[in-house]
Amino acid sequence: MFFEHRSPDWDRYVMDYRQPFRQLEPLERESRVVEDALLALRDAGILPHINYDREKFLAHRQEVASKFEIPWTAITPRMHRLIYAVNAIIQPKVMVAAGIFCGFTFICNAGAAIGAGKCYDAERLIGIEIKPEEAARAERNVRKLTDDDSVQIIAADAVEVLANFDGQIDLLYLDADGAGRSGKGVYLDILLAAWDKMRAGSIILAHNSVNLANQLRHYLEFVRNSGNCRVSVNIVVDGEGLEVSMK
Repeated sequence: MFFEHRSPDWDRYVMDYRQPFRQLEPLERESRVVEDALLALRDAGILPHINYDREKFLAHRQEVASKFEIPWTAITPRMHRLIYAVNAIIQPKVMVAAGIFCGFTFICNAGAAIGAGKCYDAERLIGIEIKPEEAARAERNVRKLTDDDSVQIIAADAVEVLANFDGQIDLLYLDADGAGRSGKGVYLDILLAAWDKMRAGSIILAHNSVNLANQLRHYLEFVRNSGNCRVSVNIVVDGEGLEVSMK
């Protein structure tokens, strides 16, 4: 099954990529927009409920804003809250984020299990970044919040890492770029490499489901096929979008 949820003002909600923590709207509205998206995911059967600690999220956001070096990001405040909330609700024991750049996308997911936003205990939190210099920056950023050895930043190709991954993945976040013309099309390669490590009910989050939908067309066809994923929902709270799928 495939569904789509669109916030009424998704196309007018615009951020400066170099000011990721600039407030774009009242927090009450941001929270309400994300709550509507969570309701859509609950109604689709992906989330069991929509409850997460909003104060812990704000503490997490403040901590990351004060400690992380972020040259730029396309993760809007709405998307940040949404990704954190999904992780806080699902509470994946093993979370893998592929394509983490400076580490911000990693901590949007992992922040529900480490630092000021921690609300549960995870077993493994893994971030993969193919560019060594950005993986090193991500490592520096993340270590400002935790020295827990359950957290691992890997400088490598996500397809290779996941093809050889040992263990089960409960939540997979995709935000990588492939070489040449493939671009975001590499999402499907990464997902297929991880596929046999994901149980029925595992969650996949794919950023850029709106603005780069053409690059993602084969990936989207795959997750929206009921023979592959139980359900997939395109969450459109901003111009980037997030495809949320359940295996």
